[in-house]
Amino acid sequence: MRDTDGPELHVFFHDHLIPHAGAGVYTVVATHELYDANGDRLDTAPPLPVSEQAFEVRPARFVLDDGSVHAYYPPAGSSGSYDNVLPHITLTRAVLPWDRELTPNSRSRAHTPWIALLVFRQGELPDDPGALGETVTRTVGELRVTAGSGVLGPALRWPLPPDVEASKCRTIDVPADVFRAVAPWQDEMYYLAHVRDVKPPESRAGEEKITEGRYAVVTANRFPRVPGRYVAHLVSLEGYEPHLRPDPPTGHETVRLVSLHAWSFQHDPFGVLDTGALLKKLVDPGHQDSEGDEQLALRLPVPPPGQGEDAATAYARRRLALGHVPVAYRTLSGELTYAWYRGPATPVTAPEVPGQAFEQGHTTSDHALVYEREHGLFDVSYAAAWTLGRTAALADPSFASEMTRARRELANQAVVIRATAGDPARSRSGTGPGASGVRGLGGLLELAEAPDGRSLAEAFAAPLDDEATEEPFPAETPRPRRDRAAGEAALVSARAVELLSETAAGSARSLAEWLGRLALLHGIPFHHLVPDERMLPAESLRMFRIDRAWLKAVVAGASDLGLHTTTDLDVDRHLRAAVASRRTPGREPEAGLVIRSALVRAWPEFPLAAYLNGKEVTILRQDRLAEDTLIALFDAVPDRVDILEPGQGIHFGIDEGDVVSLRSIGGADAPPLGAPLEAYFPDPEDPGAGTVFTRYLRSRPIGETPDVLRLRGDDGLVPELAGAFGREGDERDLTPAEFAVNLVNAPQLQRLTPGGAPYVPSGSGTAPAAPVPATDRSPA
Repeated sequence: MRDTDGPELHVFFHDHLIPHAGAGVYTVVATHELYDANGDRLDTAPPLPVSEQAFEVRPARFVLDDGSVHAYYPPAGSSGSYDNVLPHITLTRAVLPWDRELTPNSRSRAHTPWIALLVFRQGELPDDPGALGETVTRTVGELRVTAGSGVLGPALRWPLPPDVEASKCRTIDVPADVFRAVAPWQDEMYYLAHVRDVKPPESRAGEEKITEGRYAVVTANRFPRVPGRYVAHLVSLEGYEPHLRPDPPTGHETVRLVSLHAWSFQHDPFGVLDTGALLKKLVDPGHQDSEGDEQLALRLPVPPPGQGEDAATAYARRRLALGHVPVAYRTLSGELTYAWYRGPATPVTAPEVPGQAFEQGHTTSDHALVYEREHGLFDVSYAAAWTLGRTAALADPSFASEMTRARRELANQAVVIRATAGDPARSRSGTGPGASGVRGLGGLLELAEAPDGRSLAEAFAAPLDDEATEEPFPAETPRPRRDRAAGEAALVSARAVELLSETAAGSARSLAEWLGRLALLHGIPFHHLVPDERMLPAESLRMFRIDRAWLKAVVAGASDLGLHTTTDLDVDRHLRAAVASRRTPGREPEAGLVIRSALVRAWPEFPLAAYLNGKEVTILRQDRLAEDTLIALFDAVPDRVDILEPGQGIHFGIDEGDVVSLRSIGGADAPPLGAPLEAYFPDPEDPGAGTVFTRYLRSRPIGETPDVLRLRGDDGLVPELAGAFGREGDERDLTPAEFAVNLVNAPQLQRLTPGGAPYVPSGSGTAPAAPVPATDRSPA
């Protein structure tokens, strides 16, 4: 296959991958033979010894490690319209489906896989009526059920080795009539597994999330056509061969299967989730007028200017265009008025704010208020951010206690430095910045190195003199004390700075981690990010730049916690510097987007990628803020954003109209393998051709919706689809790879670029966006 948008994506489909050594016991025999110079074999008496070593190859059989599963579709836990989808699972071990062999019958082909993907609707499995993926753990030996129990187990070569029979596995009990209805026939299983070999170039990485490597893909044969919850089980069908045919034996009520992997999803055709329509609606504002790209900016709708508009109206319009909203505000003197507020997400590039506003400690938010003399109004954006940061810090007991402790340690250190700097005697004792080496040991070191008498060591070693008349402690000569100015100056001495920096560094790491999360807007109430619901209506997407000054204000509000005294203010710069040195560079966002849509609710893992000049932009944060609301923050301002329908990038099913979109299967004078042929099967132009659902599904009892594909037989999908390519007869049938290529459904893709082309509903689209906004030259 070749991707039609961008560089080539090499995806090769193979029919199967046969292991060099399948399951079984093998014996290696080593013999010795001697030959003379002429090449004649020499007889040896006695014969040279023969060495034999037996070993067993045991590939996965009853248990499959979760690491063997690469991906599956539909996504686990998702809810959407999947009635045209054939669920599939992708395995990292490409040889797994062919590690074992089913007993061949007259209709099956060689290399039929031993595993299959069965899909069950809620209420069909007695042990899992809610279709949640629940299983029953049993030993392998318990699969060998006794005659007359009504339970059908696998007809294996019992007994198995004791360690195997004692091992545990996950099982499901399937009612016999359900098993007969949904299990593929043995000659159909050949077409329900293939190998995918992906070799994308480096420039393709991250686009469709198709990982390079070789994988096995197993596809189900059942469409989830009836609304409700479904569960998909990858099961072993080894030992059930007689029951994998249109007319299986009867006489049992339950079929007990080994479940190797399971996941569940919801089919909801009546919900709001229509991927194509919802993706289109997200970007519809970008096509509403000649300035459509601005309609995707995060701000209130700005009404068009009227005739004879006065200055006040023009001023209000400009404020709205810059992303501000009016909020109620009571001044310190008690007057009730309104002020302007704008959160960290702006539709324009915010202006620079003088650095000193947030680079020194404050005890109130007054320093962050912006006043417009011309209109007599306040802009409370940065003041609200500072207060919010302080509130968030107080709300977290761990951070608040750690910040308070760090400030007290710094303040205590500063007090000691000041006191010792004003007292030379205490300074020499080693508690101040003039201490020699280790704090608290300066006086002892002086005694140990006494230049005018015995050293401390000599004094301890000398004999005691009972007749000594000298006083043990000579009177201390009063020494002059330094003034307060000297103590204040001591805080900026080299030794004091070193001690204060060391003290601050002790708490810097944990504080930096917490403030780093705050800078990514963790813990910020949503109404501070989007202050008016009309800025983000239902089923909408909005892009924004990050106001770096707002981030500085909210971080400053948290950092200023615990500032109470002038000493705290004097040493605050040391704590700020220590915390700043621990912050990870490049972890503050530059831009982002917010989405409010049912797609967020339906897609547990929302697939999003952003690019700048062709290189992928790092997503610093991608979180659900509510059930239907998602935010993403980027470390750069992207010029392209892709929203891709989740899944593996390639999944299987039929297209709109319940037909198969034909792709080339190669051959002379034919387009490359996998290329779209712009033709459909059955032909929608033929009134009598019908659809896949009307012609190629197994019949069900009256009142039940047919949903299982009929692949083989004279009127099966595979031979008739082969006829559409001019092939007829079993010998010229489609291969598993050719069949899989024609069931490929590309995911929906919505791309946002500046001045992009209109949305294309056939699977991908481009819409204009405003990832590089204009510059805000507002007075704020």
